[in-house]
Amino acid sequence: MGILENKTCIVTGAAGSLGLASVRRFVEEGARVMLVDRDRDGLSAALKNLPEGRATAMLADVADARDTAAYVNATVARWGPIDVLFSNAGISGVIRPVTEYPEEVFDAVMAVNLKGSFLACKYGLPQMRDGGSIVMTSSVVGVTSDPGIVAYAASKHGLIGLMRTVAKEAAPRRIRVNVVAPGPIDNDFQREVESGLTQALGTDAGKFLDSVIPLGRHASAEEVSRTVLFLASEQSSFTTGSVVMADGGMHI
Repeated sequence: MGILENKTCIVTGAAGSLGLASVRRFVEEGARVMLVDRDRDGLSAALKNLPEGRATAMLADVADARDTAAYVNATVARWGPIDVLFSNAGISGVIRPVTEYPEEVFDAVMAVNLKGSFLACKYGLPQMRDGGSIVMTSSVVGVTSDPGIVAYAASKHGLIGLMRTVAKEAAPRRIRVNVVAPGPIDNDFQREVESGLTQALGTDAGKFLDSVIPLGRHASAEEVSRTVLFLASEQSSFTTGSVVMADGGMHI
């Protein structure tokens, strides 16, 4: 019997590497999962490799209130109250000094990365079972920062404030609310970030990041998903309001 047996879960950003790795782990542990993303092809490909009846998917813009209410309501209509809400969707923006940072890009990053989790909590919490778990994906730059990433860093710092507030509000219902804060993950999202960073630094960004990570490498999505599973499950039954680092020591 899995540690999420018959639990109802939502994963946003489910077509990305960490989202999909977490979906697979949840399903392996007995959960029923609603996959949410705006990547139609990615969702279709994901569902083909998941057990029938254990997963379904919805296209949604997580920064849109109507879309958020729709994926929450569809999940409850299919499987009943939500046990686990993994708010994982995110975008990176561009790498520019604050004086040159495009306002429309800043707004887009804040909308997806921060407002998306706010809306997930706003509409998801009333539909959650007491004793459930909310997990949000922040980042190592949610507790640090670097030049050129003003929107991404601000959004990921903001998620931690959001999480701490919701953790206190949800505690009377025994709903735990935590952040997982990954460092660089070996995936397409990170490679896109590193492409811009390589241009800004004038050196290979991937190798540079490995040099400042004490464990000396990028993470895999699968190993970070183990941290997500811990926070989603009863194994973290006395953990709430926490920032759980999965960054190879990069923040030290």
